[in-house]
Amino acid sequence: QVQLVESGGGLVQAGGSLRLSCAASGSIRSINDMAWYRQAPGKQRELVARITNGGNTYYGDSVKGRFTISRDNAKNTVYLQMNSLKPEDTAVYYCRAEILTTTVPYGTVYWGQGAQVTVSS
Repeated sequence: QVQLVESGGGLVQAGGSLRLSCAASGSIRSINDMAWYRQAPGKQRELVARITNGGNTYYGDSVKGRFTISRDNAKNTVYLQMNSLKPEDTAVYYCRAEILTTTVPYGTVYWGQGAQVTVSS
């Protein structure tokens, strides 16, 4: 069994910063891509940022230059540093990881439970 546990959400004023963490645990052999998505009320879930196990990154246009994704492979953890936050960044943020376990011979996608980020104006 694999779990993704997120932490670091909260309430911040516009222009402020927050750092999200997502730690994977369980019967993990290796982790491929890790990513952060977000979903605002009444909107579809969207990709915020993605990072490969080699460290290559991709960002959505709305967060480029403000957010930074990183990972610590030894800790099976992905981070999202969010700077210069705007009210439109308000959403539930979900981490996603493609994980190879010790029991399944192919990668499986897992999701975290979600972390609320609220940016006040």
